[in-house]
Amino acid sequence: MADRVILDLGFGDGAHFAHFAQARGEGGRLHYIALFDHLPPAPAQLASHWPTAVPGLHRIELDDGRTVLDVAIGPVDTLLAELAARVDEFIVPFPLPALRALARLAVPDARLVTCPGDEDWRRSLRAAGFSWEAATAPLQARYTSRKPQPPRPAPPVRSAVVIGAGVAGAAACERLCARGWDVTLVERHAEPAQEASGNRAGIFMPLLSRDDNLPTRLTRAAYLYALRRWGALGGMAADGSAPILGEECGVLQLARDAEHAALQKEVAEAWRYPDEYVRWLDAAAASRLLGSGTPHGAWLFAQGGWANPASVCRAMLAACGARLQRVFHAEAIRLERAGERWLVMSADGTVIAAGAHVIVANGAGAMDLAQTAGLPLYTMRGQVTHLPADDAPHLPLVVCREAYMTPAVDGIVSVGATYDKSADRALDPASQRENLERARDILGAARLPAEPPLAGRVGLRCMAPDRLPLVGALPDHAAPGQPERLRDVPRHPNLHGLLGYASRGLIWAPLAAELLASQLEGAAPPLEATLVAALDPGRFLLKARRRSVAGAP
Repeated sequence: MADRVILDLGFGDGAHFAHFAQARGEGGRLHYIALFDHLPPAPAQLASHWPTAVPGLHRIELDDGRTVLDVAIGPVDTLLAELAARVDEFIVPFPLPALRALARLAVPDARLVTCPGDEDWRRSLRAAGFSWEAATAPLQARYTSRKPQPPRPAPPVRSAVVIGAGVAGAAACERLCARGWDVTLVERHAEPAQEASGNRAGIFMPLLSRDDNLPTRLTRAAYLYALRRWGALGGMAADGSAPILGEECGVLQLARDAEHAALQKEVAEAWRYPDEYVRWLDAAAASRLLGSGTPHGAWLFAQGGWANPASVCRAMLAACGARLQRVFHAEAIRLERAGERWLVMSADGTVIAAGAHVIVANGAGAMDLAQTAGLPLYTMRGQVTHLPADDAPHLPLVVCREAYMTPAVDGIVSVGATYDKSADRALDPASQRENLERARDILGAARLPAEPPLAGRVGLRCMAPDRLPLVGALPDHAAPGQPERLRDVPRHPNLHGLLGYASRGLIWAPLAAELLASQLEGAAPPLEATLVAALDPGRFLLKARRRSVAGAP
């Protein structure tokens, strides 16, 4: 059933939201979008769900996903231009200059509730395509413009095959099954999270920058969404008492030098982030928290920490229930289109699985499939060093600078990870020395063993040239044409990608999967339009063909 979509510019105490949520009805779905210049205190009924007061779009799922509340924080005009939704009802309690932005989002006969305003305001409403019978308070108008509106997309066939059982594939399964899809998961190993998602502990933290650039905005949204999803899956605990093995113990990101420390302090002060998101610590405070001296300051991400990626995968797959079919010990080598379905085939031509949609989420394995071989993906080797907890310093939180160190997980401290241009999966003594040298630079040589035994793990990160993930419909590199916009890029029908997560797959996976699921359902995305475009897998084909046209004689 399609969502009923409400856009509210006057959220107030949440009374409108509570009314529509209560009136949602059995089997109905409500998608409520609330815009705020600045986030107010949480209404009582949403206190446990209210987002962190940082810019961007925050997706909150209630009633097992039947009610979705998108809280968008920032300048209203900017947010309206970034929304991609088909809105059934607008709540606009004040005259708004950006009426054309509302008209762009309105479905035919969309309802608008607003103040009567003066004649200029009502004239603007008419010009934007809204009409009414009487200037009552509140004014109730309808979108009656004759401008053609794209029809709502037809309901998809809710059948998909997901290739890859790392964090990318497991998140895709969870988000689709939550929407009533039947999903087949194909994995070449016997268990999930055996490749890049197989480290003992991955760290989760946001990214900050002076200019709040695209990677910063994307990582912020992904990080906060991941925290909410993990909570919905049952939360995490370091002692294994929760579905996810992990801990929100905090992450201390030490400044590299005095100049970097000044930048850290400047960024924290300029953006006025809440303390629970990030706090600047001077050298003395950072040293007290770390338990050893550090010459410069640090960012403290209090909600950050570490998580075991395999446990995250297991929790996401467990949430799928009976809608998920697991096909393990099976390697997808070839994809073939057969009528309205995709066939996923093994090396000997056996059909492993079939579905209306296929989602390629197997990291570096995508480089071997014909349909995805043209993507500019590459791998970087990452070696993590494992130190017995008895030989390593006790850390109350994750600490990072050029490397990271975790608290002990099952008696092992993880230190890493290298970035090597190699595909060698064997442990390398030189990589271990690199990890330990960086760790000694953080903690001091006296706190680490001089020559520990060679121990650790190697993974191959799948990456794209711009270090951003690829999320969405996959481009058809063999199709002719010179597209000028992303929407014109030729695509393989019902073939999608969740790829290129680099070293941030742990936090990228839930949001990327939610974005893809929203696209498949024709629903409003959980990100602003600029950010969605930045993740589109067609961006590289578009750039390549633009370059070829520019260089043509």
